Amino acid sequence: MTELTTRPAPAHDWGDLFTPPCDPTRARIAQALFRHAVRGLPVRVVFPGGRRLGAGGPDSPVMRVHRPSAFFHRLGVDAKIGFGEAYMVGDWTSTRLAELLTVFSARMARLIPKPLQVFRGLVDRSQPAAEENTLTGSRRNIHRHYDLSNELFELFLDETMTYSSAWFEPGSTDLVAGQLRKIDGVLDYAGVRPGAHVLEIGTGWGALAVRAAQRGARVTSLTISAEQKALAERRVAEAGLSDRVQVLLRDYREAHGSYDAVVSVEMIEAVGERYWPTYFQSVARLLRPGGRFGLQSITIADDRLRATRGTYTWIHKYVFPGGIIPSPEAIERSLAGTGLRVQRHRDFGTDYAETLRQWRERFLANWAGVAALGFDATFRRMWEFYLAYCEAGFASGYLGVRQLSLAADPG
Repeated sequence: MTELTTRPAPAHDWGDLFTPPCDPTRARIAQALFRHAVRGLPVRVVFPGGRRLGAGGPDSPVMRVHRPSAFFHRLGVDAKIGFGEAYMVGDWTSTRLAELLTVFSARMARLIPKPLQVFRGLVDRSQPAAEENTLTGSRRNIHRHYDLSNELFELFLDETMTYSSAWFEPGSTDLVAGQLRKIDGVLDYAGVRPGAHVLEIGTGWGALAVRAAQRGARVTSLTISAEQKALAERRVAEAGLSDRVQVLLRDYREAHGSYDAVVSVEMIEAVGERYWPTYFQSVARLLRPGGRFGLQSITIADDRLRATRGTYTWIHKYVFPGGIIPSPEAIERSLAGTGLRVQRHRDFGTDYAETLRQWRERFLANWAGVAALGFDATFRRMWEFYLAYCEAGFASGYLGVRQLSLAADPG
């Protein structure tokens, strides 16, 4: 790990987060829907005074609602955002947060009664136009998350500084070994060999670029995060590979050249559905005839993608503005006319649940160091919820992760 240098964290303006809007009618509706949603779930929802909801037994995860009025007002304003915001401000808590959220995630599509789902378009917020993934919009979106602080990420990621799912050996939960296995899997899918010129879309903090260069490849890596570029270049230099790796502050749409292989790990989620065809067209344009593309993507079922596309969620507001997760079918649809074809793939979504569990535990265990960077208690609850929420998505099977090997036409 590189030396930690403490500096002030970016200031967070929580706005009116601590003053939920008051709409008694919507709050009452939200309360009725919440009661209906949890009554058959294997959880225990406990209110002040001891009133309980849910079908959980003594060993089930507990959700303690400390401020019911504020909680239901937040759900009434926007359930998809209000539920997470209520955790951020302490309206409700749980000592087994990831387990609790896994129960909700496993029944995500059925929490709201089917007859009421037709009103989704009336209550769901749309993603703001300002978060559209144009060239400038993408840079703004990425800046809000990946430029928070390199030191923050160093405190909960493993020594490889890899911010994507590990791929564990059967029976192992060794995070470093799992991350290197994942990287090798993507490089193998892309056919990276000595002497190859590799384009990486999405540098992260340089782990894949270093690994590819250690195979004898020459790497051009693209990022639009200034913070990541600085640390990635330092890590490349520390590995003695600066002559083999070039890190550019450049959008994939601005890339040029011709490459033997292209690799991209969990960057497509930040592309935006409108730009998925552009993304694959860019890869096809940059690949030499017969070249291969190693891709790793979080995935969602196609029916869930169609039902939720365009909606604005807690994750968009607080973590990944402009993000959307593709389905395997959406990836296939986006390949039309590019000359790229999927040859092989592997799925390992449960490995992401384990990866996130370890990140969450490391984040909480190292909170004193995070706080020393200037992050406050609301940020702590926000990131605890974010990591547990994502862990739950993979543990329940609502989300998956897939590596794909795509081949370009031989020309």
